[in-house]
Amino acid sequence: MITLQAPASKSVSHRTLIAASLARGASLVHHALSSADLERTRAILRTAGAVMDDMGGGSWRVSGMEHGPEGGSAEHPADCDVGESGTTCRLLTAVLAAGHGAFRIHGAERMHERPVGALTNALQSLGARVLFEGKEGYPPLVLEACGLCGNSVDMSMDASSQYLSGLLLAAPLGREPLCVSLTGKKVVSWPYVGLTLQVMEDFGIAFHVEEKREEVWHDVPWRSVKEARPGELRITVLPGAYRNGEYSVEGDWSGASYLLAAGAVGRESVLVTGLRKDSLQGDAVILDILRRMGAAVEYRQDGILVSPSKLSGIRVDMGDCPDLVPTVAMAAAYAEGDTRMENIAHLRIKECDRLFACAAELARAGVQVEEEADALTVHGLGPNVPSFDEDTVFSTYNDHRIAMAVSLLGLGRGQRVRVDDAAVVRKSFPDFWNVWSALA
Repeated sequence: MITLQAPASKSVSHRTLIAASLARGASLVHHALSSADLERTRAILRTAGAVMDDMGGGSWRVSGMEHGPEGGSAEHPADCDVGESGTTCRLLTAVLAAGHGAFRIHGAERMHERPVGALTNALQSLGARVLFEGKEGYPPLVLEACGLCGNSVDMSMDASSQYLSGLLLAAPLGREPLCVSLTGKKVVSWPYVGLTLQVMEDFGIAFHVEEKREEVWHDVPWRSVKEARPGELRITVLPGAYRNGEYSVEGDWSGASYLLAAGAVGRESVLVTGLRKDSLQGDAVILDILRRMGAAVEYRQDGILVSPSKLSGIRVDMGDCPDLVPTVAMAAAYAEGDTRMENIAHLRIKECDRLFACAAELARAGVQVEEEADALTVHGLGPNVPSFDEDTVFSTYNDHRIAMAVSLLGLGRGQRVRVDDAAVVRKSFPDFWNVWSALA
């Protein structure tokens, strides 16, 4: 048995550091992830007025903004470089709009291909001014903020849940209650909104959630909402101050998914520590997916144990857990029969087109894949997955999740996987290769 520690949650780290930066007074945040994406978030929060002191070991002392985010002038906007972090871009674009002054939001080339129009349209209806430097609806952009006004706004979640999460985090800074109604054709990645609400509740923010039943709106406990439907859910956030205090970030189910899958497809059992069994993270569903495929999964007092098992293909809707698609796709190579992952069109606007990337790298390993507009079918070969040439170099597409996921392709064969850019994992799991080396 090999014991591995799960990394700190990237999603919760972003949200907790943002909330602490919006609180008045000092907060202590423990076990926050140190990664490239979090560096971008911390840098922008500092630019907007927060003070962050690194206490070591993942702990940060955060002195919040006295009067909300403060930007520059229209001629000299505050520089906000989000790098390659979509989470930083979407959450902080909304949060900065609740402040005052001008902010220039830009990032890496790929970031300028990822849409933010649904969010900026909502922010403009609430009083912000948005000037796009290039293509309408995409960074780079200049945001001129004067606080949030208006008491209601519609938000589509067809492409990302981060638009809604950003608005929710910003809403307490508004001058009046803000009611956000879900619109659009579908809702993707709803569990991430649950993480946002959890952090807001932890920091003392008041809100209520309503569902429409038979044309009548009813208040519901927010934790009871497992699936949101456009036109049938709205969230009202009351103005108020984030409460400073001492907070700890839980382990990350997205990052741990590669370690858990390694236990199912590798040659030794893997015990993963540091994960909350009752976590609201949507990617905790990886255990259900692995079980359905036939993996042996055991909750223990000291962690979660996954053991090598005979796997079978399944059909699964992954609209709420898109970050797991590369993990499941690679594990599916070792399952007998077809594994079909559906409702995942939004993966084409991540750090790369993840559907294409998964299909291409599986094909490089000799596994047949069918790629559709919003689905991926892996024709698993079970124990007959062919060995690949030792000189094979797998492509990462500058995407941390592809780099980590393709590492699974060598486990069942006892082969070492080489990638073209090992450093890309620093975006979310900087210590990945050190952790993974225990499995080699």
